[in-house]
Amino acid sequence: MARFHDLTVTDVHKTIRDAVVVTLKPVNGGDFEFTQGQYLTFRHDFDGTEVRRSYSICAGLDDGLLQVGIKKVDGGAFSTWANENLKPGDVVQAMSPMGNFFTPLDPSQGKNYLGFAGGSGITPVLSILKTVLAREPNSTFTLVYANRGVNTIMFREELEDLKNRYMGRLTLIHILESDAQEIDLFTGRVDREKCAALFEHWIDIASVDTAFICGPEPMMHAISDSLRSHGLRDDQIKFELFKSGQPGRLKRKAAAQGAAAAKATQASVIMDGTARTFTMDRDQSVLEAALEHAMDAPFACKAGVCSTCRCKLIEGEVEMIANHALEDYEVAQGFILSCQSYPLTDKIVVDYDH
Repeated sequence: MARFHDLTVTDVHKTIRDAVVVTLKPVNGGDFEFTQGQYLTFRHDFDGTEVRRSYSICAGLDDGLLQVGIKKVDGGAFSTWANENLKPGDVVQAMSPMGNFFTPLDPSQGKNYLGFAGGSGITPVLSILKTVLAREPNSTFTLVYANRGVNTIMFREELEDLKNRYMGRLTLIHILESDAQEIDLFTGRVDREKCAALFEHWIDIASVDTAFICGPEPMMHAISDSLRSHGLRDDQIKFELFKSGQPGRLKRKAAAQGAAAAKATQASVIMDGTARTFTMDRDQSVLEAALEHAMDAPFACKAGVCSTCRCKLIEGEVEMIANHALEDYEVAQGFILSCQSYPLTDKIVVDYDH
């Protein structure tokens, strides 16, 4: 299930001091067609320890390229390695493109899109806006891009080029936390008050058909709350969380650590059309149990953020202790994040093939 493919690095260049854009090409011409807004999950071995990280594709569908943006994170083994060591000619491993951070496009329709991005959250939003503007000639896109200062704006020149190319269709608003701007509204943090002011003075929120949000968790919650309070429905708001406030797996709730935790569950895991059954402890996540039993289950962040470990619960009940990735309709259909799901019943059946 968790199939990785070899990709050759054809170009690496800086977009800001601590972020690179990496261009990739499948070694064996594998299936790496993507939809705007999707991501790649990479893996790399660091002295015997496998590290997996997901990075969003920043190329548009018509760019003819496969590119990801990788911002260096303090203490981040993969991002540091990519920024400091990765070079053309290297071969990296990644899964095929994944993710649902997009809406279907229709060249005959004219829609008004609104995007909010914070820091490196621009990467999937850039892919979306480039594709929308190229493939829906009657649509418009307004991007609100939040950064600490001018020197931290990823893809700054490319965004300005796009603004000039799509004059009148792309509106670009930079919100800078520390750098003063001519318009006071464009300085500071993006919070509910900032959104309310933007919607009052700069953005006709009533005309927005779809909003995309990608950035740090507190900013995303503030923006989504403000969008809802100004009339947008949940199905009009798409979000992609690129960094969780949780460093890893959350602790089980106290109630689950009592007698129930001592019980065992019979788990059947379906992957690549084959079902495997084993006994697992209830204080183990579904993903942990599958990996412990030598199943090649897909995963990346293990923090409920990226949705790489998404599967469908066919039978039984689980407790999903965190969810930063699945939409409400996906949960209603029975989908779970296996890294965050713990069995509550004597038997569970999950299917990774859905």
